[in-house]
Amino acid sequence: MSPFFVMSLLFGLTFGQTASLCAPSEYTIHVEKRECAYCLAINTTICAGFCMTRDSNGKKLLLKSALSQNVCTYKEMLYRTALIPGCPHHTVPYYSYPVAVSCKCGKCNTDYSDCVRERVRTNYCTKPQKLCN
Repeated sequence: MSPFFVMSLLFGLTFGQTASLCAPSEYTIHVEKRECAYCLAINTTICAGFCMTRDSNGKKLLLKSALSQNVCTYKEMLYRTALIPGCPHHTVPYYSYPVAVSCKCGKCNTDYSDCVRERVRTNYCTKPQKLCN
């Protein structure tokens, strides 16, 4: 192995997390209920960005602790509640949604994160839209 390759490998393993670009990012959620007259567009923040991932193809050459498959996920979040307009009295007109306060690169927790990238765009309204900030 060349000295340049070894130094690049050591640098990547040591400073990989600092090269990550994971941060709260603005996002719009579209929420509608069948019983309600309007779709609500909610502006919030989610965790998005690049996290340094180490390829497992070299797993025989590296220690297990040197391998990681990190995603940009929530470090700290809070929930807010919005009122969906145009709902009849018998319907609960509230929707709670997450707001990212801070983010980190780490393992994906399926309790509160979607760990698979969606291929089909489903975040849209089929009813008249109202905006909530």
